[in-house]
Amino acid sequence: MSVETIEKRSTSRKLAPRYRVLLHNDDHNPMEYVVQVLMKTVPSLTQPQAVNIMMEAHNSGLALVITCAQEHAEFYSETLKANNLSSTIEPDE
Repeated sequence: MSVETIEKRSTSRKLAPRYRVLLHNDDHNPMEYVVQVLMKTVPSLTQPQAVNIMMEAHNSGLALVITCAQEHAEFYSETLKANNLSSTIEPDE
C-alpha cells in the first residue's frame, strides 16, 4: 500500500492592484461642464462629490476622482480625456 500526499491549493486570492484616477485643473472648461462630465464618467459620483472633486482640482491643481482596478481606472481616465479634461492614473500605494 502506498500513501499519496494530496497538496491543498491555497484558496487565498491576491487583490488586484488599485489605481487612482486623477483630475488635473484646466482653465478652459466651465466648472459646470467639469461636474457634468465627472458624473457622466463615474456614475457612482453624486453631484456634491463631483463639485468637491472639481473644486479640489481648481484650487490645488489636482484631485482624486476614484480609486479602482487598473482596467476601470484607464477607462475613466480615457473617458475624461475624451471630454477634454486632463486626467492621469497612478498606482495606489
